Amino acid sequence: MQYIENRTFDEIAVGDTASIVRTLKTGDVALFAATSAEVNPAHVDDDFARSAMFHGTITHGMWGGALVSAVLGTELPGPGTVCLDQSLRFRHPVGLGDTVDVRLTVTAKDPASRQVTFECRCTNQDGTTVIDGQATVIAPAEKIRRPRAVMPAAGLPEPGARYRDLVAATRDLPPVRTAVIHPCDALSLGGAIEAASQGMIVPVLVGPRARIEAVASETGLSLDGIEIVEAPHSHAAAERGVALIREGKAGVLMKGKLHTDELMAPVVDRDKGLRTERRMSHIFALDVPHYPKPLFVTDAAINIFPDLDTKRDIVQNAIDLAHALGIERPKVAVLAAVETVYPKMPSTIEAAALCKMLDRGQITGGVIDGPLAFDNAVSKSAAAAKGIASEVAGDADILVVPDLEAGNMIAKQLVHLAGAEAAGIVLGARVPIVLTSRSDGVTSRLASCAMAQLVTAHQARLAR
Repeated sequence: MQYIENRTFDEIAVGDTASIVRTLKTGDVALFAATSAEVNPAHVDDDFARSAMFHGTITHGMWGGALVSAVLGTELPGPGTVCLDQSLRFRHPVGLGDTVDVRLTVTAKDPASRQVTFECRCTNQDGTTVIDGQATVIAPAEKIRRPRAVMPAAGLPEPGARYRDLVAATRDLPPVRTAVIHPCDALSLGGAIEAASQGMIVPVLVGPRARIEAVASETGLSLDGIEIVEAPHSHAAAERGVALIREGKAGVLMKGKLHTDELMAPVVDRDKGLRTERRMSHIFALDVPHYPKPLFVTDAAINIFPDLDTKRDIVQNAIDLAHALGIERPKVAVLAAVETVYPKMPSTIEAAALCKMLDRGQITGGVIDGPLAFDNAVSKSAAAAKGIASEVAGDADILVVPDLEAGNMIAKQLVHLAGAEAAGIVLGARVPIVLTSRSDGVTSRLASCAMAQLVTAHQARLAR
């Protein structure tokens, strides 16, 4: 058993030190905000911080101040300490991911009052002083030794954490030349420029030059060195972007401020589009805070009522994406309202047929089970309660929905009720298509670009 023990006033000498080291994570900021009601968007809104300063540091001085109190209360002097005063100066911002060394040094003692004065200094991983100042306490007179409390895992799930891993996986890959269609708002233009700054894409902005430049001016974004291909409106921009792909002048298509059907109309054109022998389908990549791994939902944006042949391609596209992201044997759950084959529910019959198509080699690279109800697909306890023995049940990587409406509702419920982050990509065309919602923030757009870059690299390896 671990114990926590104080140091009495008489045991403390001038020059004594104590320290702790902590790394600031998004969950720490969210938990601090939840307990203190300190919800300054520059502190708790990642997209706000990015739009304001793109990779600028975020000040979390109060978090650092709390760590100073933690040293005083648990290390030196420890239990029984009465804090009288803290006077701290915040010298440098503390950003997400920064590691802070909080070190306190005894500078003075007053025997008459048992007051002890400390110099406080907090430095980051670069050795830069981020906080300094002093604190005064009344040190305990009596010795206290107690078992150290084992605290429950305190913290909130860190939104977008898996997306940061996804972006990190692209660091050694060459950027992909990307036609960004009609980036005529701050989110779509900012997302493209941020992806370029991280070396994921080389953006080619396709749309009305005047509007693009106006957005850049209004938001303080630099267009230096970025190519702009003139197109008078969104329809023309989509057509020109598809032409750039066909001409070999871009390797990824990225949606800006336009409707999905506007973008996809020239993509699916039989003569001038980007069709292949595979049916195109959209895949939501969801970072769900309470699910232990990325969760893919398909198709929720392209195929409204897919038949069995189309579902075969939908499943294969999702498996191919999982391979590109490093999931060697993805588990595919084909969803229905029930987990048994029921002739009056076509989705259950098609689910069973997809399982058999895997057995016959018509689908490759994963493991499939279905029909499965949503709870049985993502919850081991729900699957066990219904006696479902399956490698997929309760541990799915990919959820294949019966139709677009079901998929759209599942994805948006996870986003708005479960706090998930959603990225999106279309596969089955000649090139990956980054297809995000017009309201998606920078984090989602970066993750979508990362997926497109990883898919491009994976396809190039397979073609060798």
